[in-house]
Amino acid sequence: MCGIVGVVSDAPVNQLIYDALLLLQHRGQDAAGIVTQQERKFYMHKAKGLVRDVFRTRNMRALPGNCGLGQVRYPTAGNAYSEDEAQPFYVNAPFGIVLVHNGNLTNAQALKTELFNTDHRHINTESDSEVLLNVLAHEVERTTRGLPLQPADVFAAVRNVHRRVRGSYAVIALIAGHGVLAFRDPYGIRPLCMGRGPGTTVIASESVALEGTSHEFVRDIAPGEAVFIDLQGKVHHEQCAERTVLMPCIFEFVYLARPDSTIDGISVYQARLNLGETLAKRVVSTVPPNEIDVVIPIPESSRPSAAQLAQLLGLPYREGFVKNRYVGRTFIMPGHAVRKKSVRQKLNVIASEFKGRNVLLVDDSIVRGTTSREIVQMARDAGARKVYLASAAPPVRHPNVYGIDMPTSTELVAHNRTVAEIQKIIGCDALIYQEVDGMKRAIGALNPRLDGFDASCFDGFYVTGDITSDDIARMGASRVVTDENNAEEDTSRLALPNHAEP
Repeated sequence: MCGIVGVVSDAPVNQLIYDALLLLQHRGQDAAGIVTQQERKFYMHKAKGLVRDVFRTRNMRALPGNCGLGQVRYPTAGNAYSEDEAQPFYVNAPFGIVLVHNGNLTNAQALKTELFNTDHRHINTESDSEVLLNVLAHEVERTTRGLPLQPADVFAAVRNVHRRVRGSYAVIALIAGHGVLAFRDPYGIRPLCMGRGPGTTVIASESVALEGTSHEFVRDIAPGEAVFIDLQGKVHHEQCAERTVLMPCIFEFVYLARPDSTIDGISVYQARLNLGETLAKRVVSTVPPNEIDVVIPIPESSRPSAAQLAQLLGLPYREGFVKNRYVGRTFIMPGHAVRKKSVRQKLNVIASEFKGRNVLLVDDSIVRGTTSREIVQMARDAGARKVYLASAAPPVRHPNVYGIDMPTSTELVAHNRTVAEIQKIIGCDALIYQEVDGMKRAIGALNPRLDGFDASCFDGFYVTGDITSDDIARMGASRVVTDENNAEEDTSRLALPNHAEP
């Protein structure tokens, strides 16, 4: 999962891209990068870390120009610990192209071999984004054949990219001396939208990056569509995929996206309210409301669902946990001991909200179960009589292959386990999950034009149709090796005291 932004303007864009990346920081905290163009020359700065730490005044001054791209990164493919994996990526031919990408290519290895043996292109990292950039560059070269670039050539290249590439991808690329190109996979799995302001066009992962920088949301980029903004600000667009469906990742609405964003016509906040409404019905069928004293959300994505559930059941809603915003998301941290320590660093209880009460904790989702088990124990330690746990999402039973850093099947607490078995592992007095169909109905009702959702981590159905059990096993084996190789480094990094850059 990543956050991406691209801008063409009649004014310098470095500050605008920086501000947009701050608004997308929730989509990636591992690395950040910006590239700008002035007089056909690219200026780039990228590094590991948060946006505010990667870009200092000296870096911003070195990013001149009226068009550019930016990205914040959570690694889902490649080496999470290498600065070489940070985006944007660059190739010098044809024209010079830089690219940022949100998603995950499911045929990256096959493409890498094809690029080397047939297209004679070299890939220097393990990142599928570099693979995607080289496929795009090769197809642009084929369509132009040394002639000046026209929008029709760009769209022809994207059509060929769609034919070759599989998986999820929202892409923004800057072609030197010509403009900014954006396109989205034919299933619309990862989000991408466009906004306008005086003399400026912005493409971004979420609408909050547009509205938060005082730009007007125009529309979402359609699945399979390509948009090309030339350096004069004129917008060209064309449908470039042979067959398209709109099936966005449902986890965006459950957890990933900011609640103040709208994705594919659906308010993320309203989606979470709807999930709370359907979850309330599930709670009633499991635990009588008169046995619950208080509803407490597990910060932060679960708050709308928990508030709606409490209102419908006529129960008090209280804040029982205070979150430290400067600790990373625990479901992507390697090593059980590191994750357990991180939960205590990330959350602290308000003991008075638990003591002597039967509490219903509401979370957005349960992945490994490590965090849930620790939080349930924290509630008991604070004096709760009984601890019930409700998840606004169904059991996560399958790995995600489309750009969310989900664990392997064996690490998922719900994989091949019943709800009763999961409840015993987590240690709560009752465990209530959302139903898959109920989740889809609750969110899908907000935009009937959707063809469905990618809900593969819940239902095991991979919408691109190219994922087999052997693929899942291979990805799992690769992830285990990577985690083992990097666990020691990550543990030491997390143990470092806070410090300021000189």
